[in-house]
Amino acid sequence: MSSTEKTDVLIIGSGFGGAITAYHLAAGGAKVVILERGPWLSGQDFDHDFELGSSYTRAFDFVVGDGMSVLSGNCVGGGSVVYFATMPRAPRFVFERQGSIGRRMWPAAINRDTLDPWYDRVVEALPVTGQSWDQVPYPGGLWAAACAHAGRTANPVPSAIDLDKCTNCNWMMAGCRFDAKRSLLLNYLPAALAHGATIRPLHEVQHLSRTDDGGYRVHYRVVDDEDYRVLHDAGTIDAKIVIVAAGAGATPVILQRSEATLGKMPSAVGRYFSGNGERLNTAVFDEDRVREVLGLDRGDGVAYEAYQIGRGPTVASWDKLDANLPEYERYSLEQLYFPPGLGTILAQVPDATGPSWFGVEKKELMRHFKSWLTVFTMSEDDNEGVFGPPPETGNAHRFSQQMLGHGPLRYQPTANTWRGWNLSDADVKDIVERDGLAKVMPWTNDLVGAYTVHPLASCRIGDDPATSALDDRHELRGHPGIFVTDGSAVPGALTVNPALTISALAERAVPGIVRAARERGVAVTYGAPAPDGATAGRRAVLQAR
Repeated sequence: MSSTEKTDVLIIGSGFGGAITAYHLAAGGAKVVILERGPWLSGQDFDHDFELGSSYTRAFDFVVGDGMSVLSGNCVGGGSVVYFATMPRAPRFVFERQGSIGRRMWPAAINRDTLDPWYDRVVEALPVTGQSWDQVPYPGGLWAAACAHAGRTANPVPSAIDLDKCTNCNWMMAGCRFDAKRSLLLNYLPAALAHGATIRPLHEVQHLSRTDDGGYRVHYRVVDDEDYRVLHDAGTIDAKIVIVAAGAGATPVILQRSEATLGKMPSAVGRYFSGNGERLNTAVFDEDRVREVLGLDRGDGVAYEAYQIGRGPTVASWDKLDANLPEYERYSLEQLYFPPGLGTILAQVPDATGPSWFGVEKKELMRHFKSWLTVFTMSEDDNEGVFGPPPETGNAHRFSQQMLGHGPLRYQPTANTWRGWNLSDADVKDIVERDGLAKVMPWTNDLVGAYTVHPLASCRIGDDPATSALDDRHELRGHPGIFVTDGSAVPGALTVNPALTISALAERAVPGIVRAARERGVAVTYGAPAPDGATAGRRAVLQAR
């Protein structure tokens, strides 16, 4: 029988919640091991195609649930490798939300003022910068012009992108091969490696159990590099502290499966899931009307025809992020690029006489792909998602070699959630269809249910043990020494892109994790500066691979 490996801190997942805690704990002197379910890709590994086995299918996890589908990162660096790097801070009113429980969801210790210093740390570390209007690509400019024509405001969004390196190729969802997108591969993770942390890709954690000395044993399987349905060797690692940061679609599944060996989980584990209130509308613009009404011209007689040029979201309308509006009526509207593949499959045909998502009319819609504009809503939902019994392994029953699976999440939108979606749909329609500029249609919920790229809240922090799985230090109730620091800890929808808030909460959680580790005999300190991934840490990545 093989002996069990030992470490001070075992971190499950290498996205924002895992990478940030790994860096600080390793820099403080702890022995840190990170287990990541996905592959380790970077630079030359990022492909500009959608073929099976490319970085596009290797680095994503798309799980279809009952009423909700979740797209998330599945690689070293997690969601930061495939995100659009849009990094706004959550509005102040978000922290006062009551949601479905009828009282403040967030812990009393956290509001915008108390979180701002932790936001500042992440902004420095990545770094996050603003964009000027002359740096905004064509789709962002079109969205801004349409908003202005409709009497709305629009703003360039802050982002973690080095604009001097960005080529506007719009392949950043498959990973940025130019290192323009400041993913965790360029900052926290290389800095953690430089301080001795170890990353193990293709290691899928199945469950946790207790050790005789009061620590935890982490049970994993090795995932096949080509067919994610195939699991190889099993192993275990003992740790004094475990940080679960596998993402809001996987963290609750791991903890639910661990109940048989750890004991009863808090009732909020796997409940109160939020899709960040997300909704998509696809508009098809009339090039002549864009020229005549908005006066836009790319200089060659073409008004727009540039959907595929640029980078992710660059411009947002925040008019409805108004604290004076009732809850569920507040949302942001963001210009978004969604690449071919799932995006074009789900795009709806405006005013279709037949099926809206396939057929002759859909073929005609595809002919005008360059004149599309996708508008992304982030609103306030009702935290109505619930995870059913976990699958035997992993977070989903995989029915494809890579990327695709069916998971245990159930999500039935309430009237509150639909109120925000319907209001935002009407706003989008008013903006883009005004004076015949475009025709717009919401993306369907019929095929894969509602849809989110920003899953949240399935193991949320809070003051009430009945409605929160974690205390305000991110420690799992009833299981001291286990912390959750990913998007599942965020109490509810944020009305903006959540990556910066997830990161700030992870930064805030580190001092408490350090105290808990010291109480368990780990010689670790807190106080490392912002990571420098450009020097020694960057070399550590290359050596580790």
